[in-house]
Amino acid sequence: MNGKWKKSLALLLLSAAAAALLAGCGDVAYKDGTYTARSSEYASFDEDLDAEVDGYGVVELTIRDGAIAACTFTTYQNDGTVKDSEYGKQNGEVANQDYYNKAQRAVKACQQYADQLVETGDLRSVDAISGATISFDQFNEAADLALDQAKG
Repeated sequence: MNGKWKKSLALLLLSAAAAALLAGCGDVAYKDGTYTARSSEYASFDEDLDAEVDGYGVVELTIRDGAIAACTFTTYQNDGTVKDSEYGKQNGEVANQDYYNKAQRAVKACQQYADQLVETGDLRSVDAISGATISFDQFNEAADLALDQAKG
């Protein structure tokens, strides 16, 4: 098993463990406030894209009246560069269209994950988006950590 798959499997298992823990919690009371948490970093070589990929995600949750009122999710490269509309470009240019498209799909998924969490109020109800599973795993890890901070 190559390093890419080992890391992906580890993130998947971590997400499954977090989901299993949340499944047994039922209704949880959250303290009002703003909570920020960061996922662990990853780095691997994507053979399909012929490129190094790395990063981590940061979730900021606002709890109001005991419920999730707002959420943002931002991903970063391990050097701290925000993954935004430039993510997937090389020297400011789209050198590999497939890589750029996949990178931008992951960037767009970040807000969708955050929106789903606010809409449903339940981390288990956030659905993975095809092509953005690493971001999904990072979101779950960071959101779980932020929600742990908010527990009353």
